[in-house]
Amino acid sequence: MSERDFVGTWRLVSMEARTSTGQVNYPLGQDAGGFIMYSADGYMSAVLYKANRDKFGTRDIMAGTEAQLANAARTYVSYVAKYQVKGGRVHHAVDASFFPDWVGTSQERIFEFTGNRLTLSTDPIPLGGVQMTVVLIWERVGK
Repeated sequence: MSERDFVGTWRLVSMEARTSTGQVNYPLGQDAGGFIMYSADGYMSAVLYKANRDKFGTRDIMAGTEAQLANAARTYVSYVAKYQVKGGRVHHAVDASFFPDWVGTSQERIFEFTGNRLTLSTDPIPLGGVQMTVVLIWERVGK
């Protein structure tokens, strides 16, 4: 596998967070949405979100209340990175992220291609104070 195999746009099919004991959680709900895009020039971008997010009731992006802003932050993930495939993993060298602590880090994902689908999995990571493995299944858009 090489970077070429990733190029394109992928739509999120499912996102699960699994504990070491097998408990399954859905951090953004069982109907979470998202897209991940890999470009031929070596950059990628990912957006994940809870379905039916609460609206602010305004067109002014800066007008939300503190509670609305906090809720919006808890229901959305995004980042942009340069990517490289090495040893059965895709490495995302993060340039920008909604979660500031990811900037400058490498987010490694174990990958598997099955037909028109791409599965990306993390090593155990802290999620809400619990170590979990996140498994994301993506389906290629188009082609």
